[in-house]
Amino acid sequence: MSRLKEQYVNEVAPLLMKKFGYKSVMQIPKLEKIVVNVACGEARDNPKMLEAIVSDISQITAQRPVICKAKKSVANFKLREGMNVGVKVTLRGERMYEFLDKFFSIALPRVRDFRGINPNSFDGRGNYSVGIKEQLIFPEIEYDKIDKVRGMDITFITTAKTDEEARELLLLLGAPFAK
Repeated sequence: MSRLKEQYVNEVAPLLMKKFGYKSVMQIPKLEKIVVNVACGEARDNPKMLEAIVSDISQITAQRPVICKAKKSVANFKLREGMNVGVKVTLRGERMYEFLDKFFSIALPRVRDFRGINPNSFDGRGNYSVGIKEQLIFPEIEYDKIDKVRGMDITFITTAKTDEEARELLLLLGAPFAK
């Protein structure tokens, strides 16, 4: 069992139960999954770029990503339905907790001028999203081997009903929210 999952079971869940006054342990919010998404518009011209993104995300998450295709054609973006536009990976279980631990304790502190993540990026249903400007903050990525600096979106999906519950859950799991 990963360190963060153990911490959730032994410390976080009892604190949440006490703070929000849940009657059942099944009401306690928990992290359901983490989705890492990289969109790449240039992939339509250069298929090799998609391979580089897949390789980077595989190294970061320790899981092979899925290639996403365009759902609609958009003439302004020179995009046709079915073209490859990005990659995503959904993490659950042990890999999710390992990624979360690495993200909060190693990757985020490596961001230049880091003062914390935005505490207002909740969607109203207890899910949190954060955007990263460069993949270089992850220790698995070697600076010399990247062809282009790319950003990514990371979404934390929780079973919390409100943003307040989700914020407290992520705070107790070690999220460095800005003050």
